[in-house]
Amino acid sequence: MSTKSQRQKGLNVAIEALNRTKEVPSNTPAKAVFGSTSDLLSDIRDSVVDRKDYVELGLACADVCGALDRGLAYAQADQLKQPVLEAIGQLTRTVAQIQGSVVDPDKRSSISRIFHARSNKETIAAWRSELDRIHHVFDTELALHTHVAVSNVHHEVATTREIVSDIQRIMVKSQEGADITNQTTRLSMLGELPPPPPRACFGRDELIEKVVGRVKSLTPIALIGVGGIGKTSVALTVLHDDRIKKRFDENRRFIRCDQFQPALADFLSRLSKAVGAGIENPEDLTPLRPFLLSKEILIVLDNAESILDPQGSDVKKIYSVVEELSRMSNVGLLITSRITTIPSDCKRLDVPAISMDAARSAFYRIYDKDERPNVIDNILERLDFHPLSVTLLATVAHQNNWDSSRLAREWELQRTNVLRTEHNDSLAAIIELSLASPMFRVLGPNAREFLGAVAFFPQGVDENNLDWLFPSIPNRRNIVDRFCILSLTSRINGFITMLAPLRDHLSPRDPRTSPLLRTTKDCYSSRLRLLGDLEPDQAGYKESQWIRSEDVNVEHLLNVFISFDMDSDDTWDTCADFVNHLHEHKPRFTVLMPKIEGLPDDQGSKHQCLFRLSLLFYSLGNHVEAKRLLTRTLELERLRQGNDDRVARTLQSLADTNRMLNLHEEGIRQAKEALAIYKRLGDEEGQAKCWKHFGRLLVDDDQLDVAEEAGLRAMELFLDQRRELGVCSSHRLLGKISQKKGKREKAIQHYKEAIRIASPFDWYIQLFWIHHALAWLFYNEDEFGNAQSHVDQAKLHAVDDAYCLGRMMYLQAAILYRQGRLEEARAEILCALETLEKLGATDDVGWCRDLLRFFEH
Repeated sequence: MSTKSQRQKGLNVAIEALNRTKEVPSNTPAKAVFGSTSDLLSDIRDSVVDRKDYVELGLACADVCGALDRGLAYAQADQLKQPVLEAIGQLTRTVAQIQGSVVDPDKRSSISRIFHARSNKETIAAWRSELDRIHHVFDTELALHTHVAVSNVHHEVATTREIVSDIQRIMVKSQEGADITNQTTRLSMLGELPPPPPRACFGRDELIEKVVGRVKSLTPIALIGVGGIGKTSVALTVLHDDRIKKRFDENRRFIRCDQFQPALADFLSRLSKAVGAGIENPEDLTPLRPFLLSKEILIVLDNAESILDPQGSDVKKIYSVVEELSRMSNVGLLITSRITTIPSDCKRLDVPAISMDAARSAFYRIYDKDERPNVIDNILERLDFHPLSVTLLATVAHQNNWDSSRLAREWELQRTNVLRTEHNDSLAAIIELSLASPMFRVLGPNAREFLGAVAFFPQGVDENNLDWLFPSIPNRRNIVDRFCILSLTSRINGFITMLAPLRDHLSPRDPRTSPLLRTTKDCYSSRLRLLGDLEPDQAGYKESQWIRSEDVNVEHLLNVFISFDMDSDDTWDTCADFVNHLHEHKPRFTVLMPKIEGLPDDQGSKHQCLFRLSLLFYSLGNHVEAKRLLTRTLELERLRQGNDDRVARTLQSLADTNRMLNLHEEGIRQAKEALAIYKRLGDEEGQAKCWKHFGRLLVDDDQLDVAEEAGLRAMELFLDQRRELGVCSSHRLLGKISQKKGKREKAIQHYKEAIRIASPFDWYIQLFWIHHALAWLFYNEDEFGNAQSHVDQAKLHAVDDAYCLGRMMYLQAAILYRQGRLEEARAEILCALETLEKLGATDDVGWCRDLLRFFEH
């Protein structure tokens, strides 16, 4: 048969195949495209003599049909989303415009039409380019909007696939010349071309470089991460990287594993089609091996959790095939997956969230506004810079034309519920996909509530505390391992954590509805109460330091429970215990402050909460606020009557607070009143503490001899009570008295004895202030080396105490200034000023400003 006859027959068969496609019921949205393509091929057949000029255009038509095949593979007409339908419409219009140009309606004669078509090869190339562009747009919309379950596959899908395959084979057979044959052979022999790369992939340069390097060296690699973290975007960017194109040329294939049933037969058929092996329904990898081993090829298995889930029915066979692919020396394998059950030869790369700068770039690429307020940065940060969440947020704001204020309001009202676009793309759908996996379902009915309980805590859950926090969950450690394998959680510094958008979606809105969270609250309450009011020389004190690592979790739990039940005495007692633990172990502000002060005066726990809160403010250096709270506490305690011990305790705290405010006379009166109460009660330990506070007030008021008598009396009582840390604080007081009297060696002796007593107990606050006192002693003697040594020691004991660090920065600045290092001194005092201002430490702020003015003059 002549070439012309072959071409004629090929075109006839292609046209017939396209016409058959138009009759497929489920393909209704695409009928217009297939019809226009059929008409175009008919006009080429009937009107153009030199048809070889149109080969590339014909191939573009086949690409269009291939795109439609993918789009309709798992969807009925009424399930296609609007953007996909619009893309199909764009395809239809483009093909129709090209067809109208091939056969110009104003040129009636056949010779005229032929001349017109043959004399504009640049126009033909432009048509091909336009088809390519529209094809890519369609593919992009497809990737974004086609997420339909495999159960929707119909017989008509197979018909569409057969037709597309027919078109591909026909276009090859109808070619003339070796160069044309080579061009078209790649379509049938090399399989499907990959989807286009994303328009942008912000914040992934380092990761992409790492992946490109490993793919170039044919090292199998797996990108692991939670849904929406950007694994597919990274894979597609790598797939289209110029270096990868140069290495693999056209042998780059992309397979979405969530678009077919997780069965070996389906996977092998999809693999055969994607790589262009041309083998129908292979039963195993044997018939594909010669083809796969014949050249270097890069295969991307996207969303591979669909086929590698250990609970899948055919997973062992599929896993074996993927494992063999990973061992082929000429195959570059790149896997993206939410689960970590990947072949052992694959190098795992965890895909993290993006940076703030990258999140901003991703957000403002869609939300194209001139304003860039801090409120947007705050929301992005609260999304943990999760790429999909950022994109959805920008899309929602763009579609609704919200300004930043409206966006902020909607975020506060809805949180992650706002992350739903007009086309129903949502974060919830991505998360629920993981929860529908076989591996998650096999964990049993308690798994969802357990995951919700983990999600509730901002810090995550300390893995060492799983047993006492969740005693009712069997196999809890095994379940947590599965959560991590599914990328629902991750391990960070010993905690099981998850990204903020997942936490917000999964955590219960009302914790009272969760038996697990109610149990957890009871566990925390018992621990706070059991280990409360302990001093460093008492058993259990070190165990009470657990709050340093879990303070945010406990605070969040209490804050939420209080929001739902303001009248629970038990919860408020727990709040008082929690604030006390902060005061002792990790002084910082707490969101519970306004709620505590808002309690009615007759609430049973208010006096206790206010007292603990005053001590916390004292620890933060805000002595004005501490005095206000103590004054109110004292009023409540006197009104309650019958608890003189609490009145005395409040009085001695007020006395010490007035000392810090230089209100010595008022403080001395309060210390005397507290001492009288403790004497009446026969409480010698209380008396000892009062003598200590009395001595501190007197030494600051320069009544040194009387202060020394008070300090020695305190020491005597503490020794009688065998309270070593009371003895330690007495040595510290006597050291300060000796220092002010000019008795340097005696002062140093007292300070060293205090260090000896405190060190075994790791009483950080005592050790800090002792080294702080020694640093000032050596500073005043111009011994800056010794002074700096004690500054460094003090800093080690104040890592979690902002007030102590601020005070030490002040002293550090003074040392630097005396050493002539003026710029360093100025920078240090500015840091101290910023730290202490945030805490409301008014006196210390005043000192810092005085020193700064001195530096500037």
